[in-house]
Amino acid sequence: MKPRISVITLGVSDLEKSLTFYRDGLGLPTKGIIGTEFEGGAVVFFHMTNGLILALWPKKELAKDARVPVAAPSAAEFSIGHNVKTKAEVDVVMQQAEKAGATITDPPHDRIRGGYAGYFQDPDGHLWEVAWNPQFKIEE
Repeated sequence: MKPRISVITLGVSDLEKSLTFYRDGLGLPTKGIIGTEFEGGAVVFFHMTNGLILALWPKKELAKDARVPVAAPSAAEFSIGHNVKTKAEVDVVMQQAEKAGATITDPPHDRIRGGYAGYFQDPDGHLWEVAWNPQFKIEE
């Protein structure tokens, strides 16, 4: 296996609500909901940097497709990291997420391990870390 992740798919409870959060609230570009002509095919794609795609798909359809049961979510299963260029940008993104309806679980602050970061949860409880790390060079 090559060290590459191409798509991150988040199972969501309400596709329209999640689309609104990510597109209108966080400003991520998308063509909106596509695939509605297929049974269970409604999905949203956000084309991120470096070829990564963030997908939103109804949780019940993801579970059906993977042949796994829908289970109670746990925010501590994983987090999605969004690295930024400055400490100030961490604050801006966190404020934008909160205004869009995110729940701030840990406000931005200096981290013992270095850097500056905060956490929020999207409307489905998916955990995001917004971080500035002086060791990471951010490409645009």
